[in-house]
Amino acid sequence: MSTQPETLTRPEPARARAVFSTEDFGLLRTAVSHYLQVIQDEPESVKFSNLYHRLGRLR
Repeated sequence: MSTQPETLTRPEPARARAVFSTEDFGLLRTAVSHYLQVIQDEPESVKFSNLYHRLGRLR
């Protein structure tokens, strides 16, 4: 009977793949820009404005 603990080998996790392409960020930024014009007088517009600027930094 062996007294050494068994070592479990786990496979390496798969490499993460991008969900969006670089072109998608431009499309999302355009969509958010349009939506900002629709909701410009609502308090929620601040959150979308911040999102718009963050999307611009990703290019």
